[in-house]
This record gives sequence, structure tokens and C-alpha cells, in this order.
Amino acid sequence: MDARTVIAHLRRGEDPSPKELAWFAQGLADGQVSAAQAGAFAMGVCLRGLNEAGRVALTLAMRDSGHLLDWDLDGPVVDKHSTGGVGDCVSLVLAPMLACCGVYVPMISGRGLGHTGGTLDKLEAIPGYSVSPDEDRMRQIVGEVGCAIVSASADIAPADKRLYAIRDISATVESLDLITASILSKKLAAGLQSLVLDVKCGSGAFMKTVDDARALAQALVGTANAAGCPTSALITDMSQPLVPSLGNALEVDLCMEVLTGARQGPLRQLSIDLGVELLKTAGIADGAAKLEQALDSGAAAERFGKMVYELGGPLSFTEDWRRFLPEAPVIQEVTAVDAGTVASIDGEALGLVVVDLGGGRRVETDVVNPAVGLTEVVRVGTRVEKGQPLARVHAAREGQADRAAAAVRAAIHYGEAPKDVPLVIERVA
Repeated sequence: MDARTVIAHLRRGEDPSPKELAWFAQGLADGQVSAAQAGAFAMGVCLRGLNEAGRVALTLAMRDSGHLLDWDLDGPVVDKHSTGGVGDCVSLVLAPMLACCGVYVPMISGRGLGHTGGTLDKLEAIPGYSVSPDEDRMRQIVGEVGCAIVSASADIAPADKRLYAIRDISATVESLDLITASILSKKLAAGLQSLVLDVKCGSGAFMKTVDDARALAQALVGTANAAGCPTSALITDMSQPLVPSLGNALEVDLCMEVLTGARQGPLRQLSIDLGVELLKTAGIADGAAKLEQALDSGAAAERFGKMVYELGGPLSFTEDWRRFLPEAPVIQEVTAVDAGTVASIDGEALGLVVVDLGGGRRVETDVVNPAVGLTEVVRVGTRVEKGQPLARVHAAREGQADRAAAAVRAAIHYGEAPKDVPLVIERVA
């Protein structure tokens, strides 16, 4: 077998065999497949697609390209994964909440992809936080704290680690098959006993329509269950940013407000909804009450603080987090040039504003500026008058702030107030 043969099959619209996909995944891991060939493979899958058997085969081959974890703990090992959206920082709230409910959460997360932010990039806004502990240390933290949000180690699904970076810079992010294999290869390698998936739908997500989101949710749930991991999915609304702060340190700040009880709203509610679904799959009853108690008692904030400290962050982070988070030198208000009701928001455009400010990557080697982004982004349905604020830009330089402000205005559209879209649109199991 060789890479050219597999790529040629894709070019002709033929389905590579499971053996060919297994070889290609191993070639990604051990370097037999070049970067150019990996990019051609990603484009071929993006354009031509795989059948169901091929999707499962690629997922399992990428899982098996490295080390598989197993656990010996006194509770279920569970996780949640989001397909990516703008202002989606649920993981930072949900992991410590779950850890208070008798389950263990070894959350292997990723970096920003396309216009969406990455959980690891957000956590690295916390000084000293290391997303790459060795396996023994990660196991220790999960056992003692109940959760650890980390990157996949070099020997966990190494085929995905390589392909993930190439997808981000080759315009092949929006592939159902590649998204499925990428998400599940890491999750299945983590030795999970149950999994919940947050499949985003709307302008700020990769899947713009409910039909596309449903297809992805069904592919993910079907593949994960076929691999022996009990899994369900919630299709959730991303027609506007989940939270009004976009950017790494800015989203950490907002998550801390939720964890410490200073903020209600969609982030808290969605974290509870996903947690209930996951605890139900793990056989734990009264999930909503347990999760709300974890937040309201301060226990979840305490767990988050312990996790931050054990992974190298400040000991007193939860007591005075704003003292530790970086701040942008330029903060500029974006005001409305006309009056009207906010009818829609182009979430992808706002995500790209953050990338352009330096809060994400255009190429793999870009260094992320954790301080930049947007705050106080207006919500759909809000009535604004001329001169009223639509958002605040946090930038490294004045010129960047001016360009970002213009892009924010262009992403916010006026008209009739739309009907309310439920936060959770549909469940797939």
C-alpha cells in the first residue's frame, strides 16, 4: 500500500478499504505519509466523503495509531465534546461540575480550529497552566481532583494530531467524516465509559443547518456506539455566540463568573443540560439537582481551582482570577451607526474577527495572543439606538481595533426580531 493509491481512490470517488485507511492512519502517525499527501487526503475526504464503514474504519484506525488508556477508578469515566462554536466555553464549566457528581473526567481537548476557539488555548491564558502533563501525572490529577482538561499526548491518537493541524490550514475543517474521526479517535483512546456530544448548529458553527447538524450527530453517535462507548448527542443553537465574550482570557473570565455564581444565562444552562445527559448515560440519577448544587455551593469552582493548580497554574486563581489573566492594551467600544433590532449575527464572522486580532491561528505556527477578543457582544433580539454599544474590542494595537470594529458592525444585522430558538434543539441517541 502507499498514500498515492489511497488518494487516487478518493479522487475517483471510490471508497478506500478498511485496510487502506488503517495503513494511511498509521502512515500519518509514523511519518510515512507526507504533509502534502495528508492535505490531499483531507481534501479528498472533504470533497468525496466516506461511506459508513469507511468512517468507522478511519475512526478506529486513528484511535489505534497510538496508546489506549484504561482506568481503575471508583466511578464512571466520562467526557463531553463540542463540535465547535463561537463563545463556546462549556468545557471549563462542565468538567469541574461533573467531578463533583461522582464521575471522573479525563477531558482531552483541542486548540482553535478555523473560526472557533480552542479549549486548550483558553486554558493557556492562565499563567503556568500546562496542557501537556505526562500520562502518570494526568492519571494522578484525574484520580485526586476528578477532572483534568489536557491535550492528547504524543502517543494518544497521533494520526489525528497530525491531521488536525493540517485540516485547520487546508480549508478541510467542515467534513463530517473528518470531524467524526478526529473527535472520536481521541475520545475512544481515552478509555471512556460514556460520552455526550454537543453538536453546534447555526452561523457560528461548522454545521449551519439543523439537517447538517443532525447528520453529524448521527454519524458521531453511531460510530461511537459501534465502537462500544455509550454515547448520545444534543444539537444546540449557535445562531449567535453562546456567551458575550469571545477570546481566550476573556472567555476564562466569563467562565469564572459562572462557576462562582456571579452570572446566570445560556452557558450555565447548557452546561447543566449536557451534564444531565451525560450523567443519565452513566447511570446517575438526579443529575440536574447534583449539578446545580455543585455550582451553587461553590464546589465546582473549588474543583476548577484545584485542577488549575495541579496543572501548574496559580494556587489562588479562583479567589482573584482577574489579577492573573492578561489584558489587551487597547479597548475600543463598537457603537451602532443606525438604530434597529438585532435580527441576526454572523457568528463565524465574529470568530474570524478574534482570529484577525491574534486570538487564533491563520497558519499552524502562529502564536496566539490570549488577551485579545470581544466582550459585551449584543444579543439577537436587542433593540439598539444609534450610538449605543454593540460590543467592545480588545486589541493589541489601535489599527487592529479599528478594523475589528468595522467587521463587528458588518456581522450584526437589523430587522424584525426572530422567533426564539431553543438552546437545545434536538437529542440524538
